Amino acid sequence: MPRWTTRQIPDQTGRCAVVTGANSGIGYVTARELARSGARVLLACRNEARGSAALDRLRTEVPTAEAEFRPLDLADLSSVRAFVTGLDTFDRSRLDLLVNNAGVMALPYRTTADGFEMQLGTNHLGHFALTGLLLPRLLATPGARIVTVSSFLHVLASVDPDALNSSRTYHRWAAYGRSKSANLLFVHELANRLAAAGSQVVAAAAHPGYASTNLQTTGARMAGRRSVERLMELGNRIVGQRPEGGALPTLCAATAPHVKPDAFIGPRGGLRGAPAPSPRAPWTTNDALSARLWTASERLTGVRYDFSAPAWP
Repeated sequence: MPRWTTRQIPDQTGRCAVVTGANSGIGYVTARELARSGARVLLACRNEARGSAALDRLRTEVPTAEAEFRPLDLADLSSVRAFVTGLDTFDRSRLDLLVNNAGVMALPYRTTADGFEMQLGTNHLGHFALTGLLLPRLLATPGARIVTVSSFLHVLASVDPDALNSSRTYHRWAAYGRSKSANLLFVHELANRLAAAGSQVVAAAAHPGYASTNLQTTGARMAGRRSVERLMELGNRIVGQRPEGGALPTLCAATAPHVKPDAFIGPRGGLRGAPAPSPRAPWTTNDALSARLWTASERLTGVRYDFSAPAWP
């Protein structure tokens, strides 16, 4: 793969994109660069004040941007459904790109509004439900893509579809790795099912390497672990790359013509560098495991995927 930069983003004029967690970090940069390239972008964020501030910042940095903000809390399935219903006022006819970017990392144990372990519920189940509810729009849009942001830390843990909540043996970093493995298994199974349905929609994954964002420090701050928070801050300064660099794999997966279904794009050097195919744990391409996780995710969220590609009204 040749060295890839934002200068190689194809013209996105006329395309419609949804980016979750777009109020800061790599999500914000992803939304900004898509808008800069001509896409109409919807910033889907949990916190209304931060989402509105991000929209104002984006419009200042890209005066020609077509962008909107809508509230979306992936830790609450009722919010996911309300978000999807509200998209009729954004664009009823198409959805070219869904970027499942939002996430939480290494939180103390807590649950979502629906009783799921927070990291798995936010990082995987919320995005699983969102993607399924938006699937008719994506199937009806030629050239559509779904990009889900995972992490190189997915190697910390595989997934047991029969014990997704981790309530009895919770470890914050193992739970994070489990949620990021779930992201990759979701993409793998989604790519398989799209292919079986004869769909041209591309489902791919990306990871930012080590990007210096507030993701690293939030969990430690919530737990009152000031020494860990300071360590994370130091790591951000010494090891982390700027969000602009961390967003490149996502932007590449979202727009580069050569990206194939079930691709996993990350920094060439692992933690930083130009986008390139990334290694992944062998369990993330296990067909039996991805199918079992899919079944469990449908049961828990109540969202069933319909690959019959009905005409969108």
